[in-house]
Amino acid sequence: MEEHWIWFIASLLTLIAELFTGTFYMLVIALALGAGGLTAWLSGSFAMQFLVAAIVGFSGALILRKSRFGLSTRLDPASDASVNMDIGNRLTVENWDHAGHARVMYRGALWDVVLEHGAHRTSGVFVIKEIRGSTLVVARHLE
Repeated sequence: MEEHWIWFIASLLTLIAELFTGTFYMLVIALALGAGGLTAWLSGSFAMQFLVAAIVGFSGALILRKSRFGLSTRLDPASDASVNMDIGNRLTVENWDHAGHARVMYRGALWDVVLEHGAHRTSGVFVIKEIRGSTLVVARHLE
């Protein structure tokens, strides 16, 4: 089997693996393997094939890292509604103490409540913004 077919088959297998994982980095590796195969097809030396594949792979990874697809958007689990379904729910606070803390009945239990930075201590309906242990961080609900 000729060298370029080995590169192209490896590229195809990596592309199939990328379809199952959904990572763009596997796509970059598949493109790098394809570039190595193209170099082999153009009768480049074995060292040149590896060099071209390495340059394409490294460049593609850098470009991907700088793009919006390579950026990891990690949210703090304490304030991520997809992790904690209480985020965004409403509750009523009757009164606050002088330090900006309150105790409310929420989901059948008493919870400690603190105000989000900059919020005013008034009674009313609040929205849960974050959960820190057993303390709910809330902000005023604007209707």
